[in-house]
Amino acid sequence: MRLLRNKGPFYIQVKNELKDRIIQGKYPKNSLIPPEPVLEKEFGVSKITIRKAVELLANEGYVEKQSGIGTKVLDNRAISKLSKGQGFSEYLLSNGYTLQKDKVEITKVDITDHPILSMFFDSECYCIERLYTLNGEPYIHFTHYIPGYFSLPVDPEMFKESLYEILHEKGVSFNRFQDEFGVDIPDEKIANLLNKPSQPLFQRTRYSYDINEQLIEYSIAYYNTDLHKYVVNFNV
Repeated sequence: MRLLRNKGPFYIQVKNELKDRIIQGKYPKNSLIPPEPVLEKEFGVSKITIRKAVELLANEGYVEKQSGIGTKVLDNRAISKLSKGQGFSEYLLSNGYTLQKDKVEITKVDITDHPILSMFFDSECYCIERLYTLNGEPYIHFTHYIPGYFSLPVDPEMFKESLYEILHEKGVSFNRFQDEFGVDIPDEKIANLLNKPSQPLFQRTRYSYDINEQLIEYSIAYYNTDLHKYVVNFNV
């Protein structure tokens, strides 16, 4: 594969190519990716560049370096763990809970007079609202804002799958996520969907950036923590 200097640092380009191969199944889960000398020759870069690329893949949870064996593929999802910690959804599912997307709405909104959205996006953006249930009870409400220049599906059923998988298919490679946590009172519509009218709820705000540091997703989530507390589970 030929790397281009105007496409960003070489180690980022190598990392993204290896990630695509993992996601597409060329390097299946539990297999080994090619050794460093093979990758150096293929991409025409130094050993340091390959090691930095593999280190990023490991940090994202896709691979793990095993001494004397090689680099093993751990995960082939388009969005892996945001850190070495276990994802919250994975935590719930692994503990026997049933987490499902119950209600999805997608619209385009004019953000001209919106004080927050106008800071991040141009004239319009997609607004995707999703309600999750925990063992059949309303648990999380997500509102995702995505730039309007993406051609996203209009069928709400499509968004019952991973939003990040859809964006990956549109060519997005995520670089980092920033989560902020607090407590706020949601608007009446969200409060009623969660069966928690007029009371403060746990809130998570997320900023998702691509490899060019462009904001791709701004989202707000409200949790009914009476059903289950928000858990961050780190593996050490």
